[in-house]
Amino acid sequence: MQPRIAQLLLQLGLLAVVLAVLPYKLFELDRYFVPKELVLHAVALLALLTLLPRLRQNRVDAADALLALFLVLSLASSLFATNHWLAQRALGVSVSSAIVFWTARTIGAAGSYRPLLVAASVAVVVAAVTSLAQAYGLETVYFSLNRAPGGTFGNRNFVAHFSAIGLPAMIYVLATARRPSGELLGSFAFAIVAATLVLSRSRAAWLAIIASLLVLALLLLVSRRRWAGQQVGGRLARLALAALLGASVAIVLPNDLNWRSDSPYLDSARGMVDYRSGSGRGRVAQYANSLEMAVAQPVLGVGPGNWAVHYPSYAPRNDRSLTDDGMTANPWPSSDWIAYLSERGLIAGLSLLGVFAALFVGALRRWHDAIPTDDLLAKIALAGTITATLVVSAFDAVLLLAAPAFLAWTVIGATSGIGRAGRWVVLSRAQRLTGAGLVLLVLLASVARSATQVVAITTVGAGGTRAGWNAAAAWDPGSYRINLRVAELHAARRRCAAALPYARKALDLFPDAPAARRVVRRCS
Repeated sequence: MQPRIAQLLLQLGLLAVVLAVLPYKLFELDRYFVPKELVLHAVALLALLTLLPRLRQNRVDAADALLALFLVLSLASSLFATNHWLAQRALGVSVSSAIVFWTARTIGAAGSYRPLLVAASVAVVVAAVTSLAQAYGLETVYFSLNRAPGGTFGNRNFVAHFSAIGLPAMIYVLATARRPSGELLGSFAFAIVAATLVLSRSRAAWLAIIASLLVLALLLLVSRRRWAGQQVGGRLARLALAALLGASVAIVLPNDLNWRSDSPYLDSARGMVDYRSGSGRGRVAQYANSLEMAVAQPVLGVGPGNWAVHYPSYAPRNDRSLTDDGMTANPWPSSDWIAYLSERGLIAGLSLLGVFAALFVGALRRWHDAIPTDDLLAKIALAGTITATLVVSAFDAVLLLAAPAFLAWTVIGATSGIGRAGRWVVLSRAQRLTGAGLVLLVLLASVARSATQVVAITTVGAGGTRAGWNAAAAWDPGSYRINLRVAELHAARRRCAAALPYARKALDLFPDAPAARRVVRRCS
């Protein structure tokens, strides 16, 4: 019963992480991120508690060992971070993602990977539907006007990343459909996702799709004798036609998106590999400055989530990643891997890269004639998912965020569990209690932190009253924005005695923040 309960938790979590959003536009990023993080942490905690009785004996391979090393180094790095609140939040996403991966892998090893891939496909379609709804005129407080059409993700790039990662799983589910009705419905869903990807104009997602489709096509060609007589080829052709139709309709059908260009989709296609101008040039400069950070702190980095705290010290004043107030425009760099190398050190970053390398190689092994066709196609989907995840995460924050991390680690875990190799490891009672205790502590802290952040955002609500901000600071003392706002409100009323503690707390969180420093100097 434990694996079945864990499977249901992951299935419900995939849908919940798509729909979780708060209506308060004053917190434009966190109103999307925080509730999705709460879903990820809660599912990981419940899944771990469900599978605790099975932890005595486990099969461990290179990917498991490298992922464990990555988590240990991340924990060590967080202990020395400048901003421990940001470190705890980023560490929580990594630990919860790892628990989701190992839970899905356990389920996949038992042969029940297909229900998880179906749930992942449904989650991708739901995300795409919310994006299309915004693109074609639906207005709601749960959508953001910035970076439309982001749907319940608040940003068109985020929903495109999510769709690109889930596309190989969708292809597998639809190519192995059990009924004609499922095949027909799946083709329609595939057209919806294709339309969303076109309207998103996300160059990172487009590159990821091209790379993953090339890998899928090559592996399907190599294994064609195994599936040639099972209607797979015809279904793949129909999926290609559905994608073409969906993309074509999206281009010609009038929408509510306000593109500045007369040929927006063509311009995005031309700029996919442009690194000499625009956002591409900004990314290259940001990567170079961030790698200086990694070289300066090569062992443990500057701490999980602490890139934004230290980046202004390494960047020139005219850097495009900085805003007018001297802070970074985003709380993370435009690449997961730049973040991991600069925040957690070179060894941690290479360890996580080794996880994907080991899993990709594992997807290409054990292709003997005895393996069922469905299992073989799932292994091909695993290779495609890893490719899409690596490409899209090279150009944007993906695994750092709850929703795409949940999806990626679920699909990768479920499909990598098929025919899982590795040696059996028996853990003693002391080892189980120590390891499980540390993980449970991190997960409980993450659930509590995300829950209090939700309360803080809700307390402020539409934003306005000073009492709401004061209460929010009590619920979320690790928020630089809330502490700074409370300090500014008190300072504006010449109540420096009340303003100083909040201003100093904000300055402790971001020591180089000019706004917090101005309030401290004014009141001192």
